[in-house]
Amino acid sequence: MKLPNGGSGIHRLVVAVVDDDESVRESLPDLLGEFGFEARAFPSAEKFLVSNSVGQANCLLLDIAMPGMTGFELQQELKVRGKNIPIIFITAQKDDTVRRRAMERGAVGVLLKPFSDTALLSALNTALGLG
Repeated sequence: MKLPNGGSGIHRLVVAVVDDDESVRESLPDLLGEFGFEARAFPSAEKFLVSNSVGQANCLLLDIAMPGMTGFELQQELKVRGKNIPIIFITAQKDDTVRRRAMERGAVGVLLKPFSDTALLSALNTALGLG
């Protein structure tokens, strides 16, 4: 699998992680960094929306079920704002209808927690057109 170039002054692709689960926000940025991405983590959709990452993110790893604004609601808000950021939903819900709904709404992928490093990298490569 292809990794983005993270060395020698070349701009790294930004992947934003929006998840209310603290363990996800702590572990995913480290893994994304190992893959060569610049990672930014947010505990809620609302925090992401008021950040400068909305205009800088090349991809969004987005939890579906969060308190306050859900992942689907954030996806819709980004569309309203004209922000076309590729979204990979992450969820603990094993319901196939949730996965189907996410894909119908334009998600690039849906990963079921816990997911493997390989599955994450594959989804990112697809979302970012790297592989």
